[in-house]
Amino acid sequence: MTPSSFVKKLAAVSFPNVFNPYADTCPQHDRLDAPATRRANMRSYLSAVEEKGVDTIWMGRDLGYRGGRRTGLALTDEHHLSVVATLFPECSLSRATRGAAVSERTAVEIWALLRILPQPPLLWNVFPFHPHEPNDELSNRKFTRKELSQVTHLNEALLRWLQVKRVVAIGQDAQAYASQLGVEVVNVRHPSYGGITDFRAGIRACYGLITLAPAQGTLFNPS
Repeated sequence: MTPSSFVKKLAAVSFPNVFNPYADTCPQHDRLDAPATRRANMRSYLSAVEEKGVDTIWMGRDLGYRGGRRTGLALTDEHHLSVVATLFPECSLSRATRGAAVSERTAVEIWALLRILPQPPLLWNVFPFHPHEPNDELSNRKFTRKELSQVTHLNEALLRWLQVKRVVAIGQDAQAYASQLGVEVVNVRHPSYGGITDFRAGIRACYGLITLAPAQGTLFNPS
């Protein structure tokens, strides 16, 4: 498996009421070359992840319309595209949309903690596309069981290729899915719907981090 071959497989997936950012174009927000830009982003990201030897995945549920639908990267909004290079200097990313950059609350929380980890994870989703309600592309819904069954082989191929040893499951849907993958799974609460404090505490516990100065939000690794 290579970044190019994997992204090609992603781009070949198609479902009704599912936006595939590597193949589809949003008529409201995308530039004409948006799918090609997002494919290039994913290839660059996976190449950097492979080069760094990352063996941990932070896994969410699916792409949201304010985040991964626009960037093509899980748990990453447009405001954090430039931050990716601070963790993966070899990674080169570009925006695929027109107008002002859009922020996503979950991405803000994710990236606030990623910056202080000793080794960054791969960000991924159980369902690596954006499922939406019929006739409303700018909405979020949970994937169906049938949709998930059509992408499980992609997730399994990704884990084998990168030799993933641990999944940090963000939320119950990710935990239920990751428990079937045959690797170590650590569950943390999703930061949405009042879960920010528990999410931060879960990540700190997972990585052995403690809070030194709560008022400033300063974290350090005691080892």
